[in-house]
Amino acid sequence: MEIVALSHSITQTHSYAVVLGEVNGLRRLPIVIGGFEAQAIAVALERMQPSRPLTHDLMKNFMMAFSVDLHEVVICDLQEGIFYSKLLCSNDKDTVEIDSRTSDALALAVRFGCPIYTYENILDSAGILMEDTGGKKKKAVTTTTTDETGATEDLKAMTLDDLHTLLNDVLEQEDYIRAIAIRDEINSRGSK
Repeated sequence: MEIVALSHSITQTHSYAVVLGEVNGLRRLPIVIGGFEAQAIAVALERMQPSRPLTHDLMKNFMMAFSVDLHEVVICDLQEGIFYSKLLCSNDKDTVEIDSRTSDALALAVRFGCPIYTYENILDSAGILMEDTGGKKKKAVTTTTTDETGATEDLKAMTLDDLHTLLNDVLEQEDYIRAIAIRDEINSRGSK
């Protein structure tokens, strides 16, 4: 599996959804996660460098300092709508499976560049089959963001100067998910 989208959850307020896509396949697995975990995944996906290490960066640094490698993440169970995952880790002497929240496992998988796996029964019960788009992958595009008061901003209606100002503000607040959406809107105007 690979991460194909990260967006606000449609079904749960104040939550996000990470969408995993089957590599060379059409099935998608949406997983609802919290805001902090979404931010941690977004920061790693976009290769942003926060001024201080986030929790998952600290975890990776800790593992690297003690020669522990993360080989793969396995989403191994689904019970009452909750996904369960394991981290397959090793050092010179041993290989172990470590229980993990799926959101944390995904945040680490992005940082380590390791594969993400799941089982057919999980894809069958929680997956979505997408239409074939002729081999072209579509990425989720966000044109609105929600500020700290809960108000929705229409980025397309803002001027380029306003977007740059807003981008600086959200980066100061370390709201990387909003920053990605704003940056994408700025970049889309530059390519026109």
